[in-house]
Amino acid sequence: MKFDNLSLELLNTISDLTKIPEGAANIRLDGEAVIRNSSENVTITPREDGQGFIMEVKPGTRETVHVPVLLTKTGLQETVANTFIIGENSDITIIAGCGIHNPSHADSRHDGVHEFIIRPGARLKYIEKHYGQGQGKGKKIFNPTTKISLQIGASAEMEMTQIKGVDDTFRSTIAYIEDKASLKIVERLMTDGDQEAKSDVQLNIIGRGGSGQILSRSVARDKSIQVFRAALVGRVECTGHVECDSIIMDNARISSIPELVAEDSEAVLTHEAAIGKIAGEQLVKLMSLGLTEQEAVDVILDGFLR
Repeated sequence: MKFDNLSLELLNTISDLTKIPEGAANIRLDGEAVIRNSSENVTITPREDGQGFIMEVKPGTRETVHVPVLLTKTGLQETVANTFIIGENSDITIIAGCGIHNPSHADSRHDGVHEFIIRPGARLKYIEKHYGQGQGKGKKIFNPTTKISLQIGASAEMEMTQIKGVDDTFRSTIAYIEDKASLKIVERLMTDGDQEAKSDVQLNIIGRGGSGQILSRSVARDKSIQVFRAALVGRVECTGHVECDSIIMDNARISSIPELVAEDSEAVLTHEAAIGKIAGEQLVKLMSLGLTEQEAVDVILDGFLR
């Protein structure tokens, strides 16, 4: 399969790829899997309806897998369901993400429904980037839904980044964390114009010694709207933390709604939330080094979202 320059540009933006990766990979382009490769220890097979795949990782595997999605056809709207089964004591990195190019008047949308089953002792690093481009009036829309089950002693870190150009998004994430398992979710996003971004995350810690973290950093500009809901439910002896930091600019609106629910006296749950503007002294310091005001703002926002 040979990709055109536009597809390669999107692929590089969301997954840092400059060519087709070796090993296990699934690359979806305009509604179909154009690349689907398994490896010795990672099997990727299509679902019966053709709208997604099932990925199975053998116990003890150490591997990186790429599963990006690209939409370049005008007005394409799809729902894709993928299941990831991570074998015991494996150490897997999955690089996902979705890029939409839409220069037309019709909306383009990708709804990804992902289920992760992480077996005992396994470790998962999941990286997902969303990006939209194109100057038409048609929207670029992403609606990811994620369900995560971490079994005894498993761990996962999930990085969800919205780079730019996404008009509407609703992200729903629910997780169940068993004994001595741990989950860290990091969200980063920037909105501008009339864009809207909503996120609803719930971590249910159901096993003793389990832990969960939800960390969110965001920037809202122009008239954009952000709503971030994050709930930690501790049903047994466990630890959990929610942290939400946002920079608000222009006429934007941000709602940050952390929720802690302790159902056991040994559950230790905490949260921090802050919304504010760029500090004036930061701008002055950078401008004194020769940067313009806009350059100084860009440097501050880039550093904040790292």
